Amino acid sequence: MKGEAIPHKMLSQDAYSTWLGIEILECEIGRCKVAMTVRKEMLNSMNKAHGGISYSLADTAFGFAANTHGKYAVSIETSINHIEALEEGDYLTAESVIETVKNKLGFNIIEVKRGDEMVALFKGVVYRTQKDWE
Repeated sequence: MKGEAIPHKMLSQDAYSTWLGIEILECEIGRCKVAMTVRKEMLNSMNKAHGGISYSLADTAFGFAANTHGKYAVSIETSINHIEALEEGDYLTAESVIETVKNKLGFNIIEVKRGDEMVALFKGVVYRTQKDWE
């Protein structure tokens, strides 16, 4: 399977990302940019987006980009810094770029943005298996 097609296949099989409303904006080998809009049911008790929302968007971008190299890749460690609170209706983007594949581990930093404003910073480590995407 061609690498840029893998994220589309992953999204079609991902009920959670589909529920979030994540869409793939751009995708090529080693890079994927995704987006979504914060909805009312994603808000916490303070009427702000739950922290898991921006985390999930970044994690999806991370996973999609990591898998474009053609091997099943899974995250083994991730973290996020929330910089700005998010509101209902906010349109968020996250872009992951994983250009170099030299070993079984890949490292990435992803900015979650609302327009040009960075609202969260995600860091991840991915493990690449030997299993090919078909």
